[in-house]
Amino acid sequence: MQPVMETAGLTKMYKNGRGIQDMNLTIHQGDIFGLLGPNGAGKTTAMKLITGLLKPDRGEVSIFGANVQENMVQAMKHVGCIIETAESFPYLSANDNMKQFARYYPEVDQSRIDECLEWTGLIKYKHEKAGKFSLGMKQRLGIAAAILSRPKLLILDEPLNGLDVEGMLAMRKLIKHLAEEGTTFLISSHLIHDVELTCNRIGVVYNGKLVHVEYTDTILSDYSSLENYFVSEVERNGRI
Repeated sequence: MQPVMETAGLTKMYKNGRGIQDMNLTIHQGDIFGLLGPNGAGKTTAMKLITGLLKPDRGEVSIFGANVQENMVQAMKHVGCIIETAESFPYLSANDNMKQFARYYPEVDQSRIDECLEWTGLIKYKHEKAGKFSLGMKQRLGIAAAILSRPKLLILDEPLNGLDVEGMLAMRKLIKHLAEEGTTFLISSHLIHDVELTCNRIGVVYNGKLVHVEYTDTILSDYSSLENYFVSEVERNGRI
């Protein structure tokens, strides 16, 4: 079966020495894949490269068999994403924001908008302006927009950012629900506990490199926690 997404030698380095180096990553259908690493490790750079928002120094990315650099429209056709900040129109209501996003998808109607707002816990706030939302509510609205078109691959950069405990629980539930319906996920996070509870495969990113990739179940059969595994991996690679 063709991988959902592949990177080969993906590299982008900045003048300050940060970035991502020689990332080789394969994500399969049904994965909830977590890129785990501290702030500044290179996770967001990797996601920008994967989604075509940055041009790599070298290396390639393919999504559903299409090269992102050569055919971005085809590669991103079935992808939903939030990179860095969930953007919205502050002077529009949540519902009207969703209507604006829905203009790109002829098959999306009001019932689908309501469904996405319901899943993200915003249905009761649908007529409130996004400019009055908290950071967590803006994050929920961004995720509602990202799933609007029923993407086959969902790329989420720090999706739990700004969410309270209730919001985190709801977001984990939503991710697992969508995964059961066939959505594949690439999620970045520095929150070790949440990655452990959400993702079935994990890649540790440290100092711009993908240190190791493993199944969560395998990690937890060898280590008492994902945190212990993370510390062990970066120590083993001589980075602490």
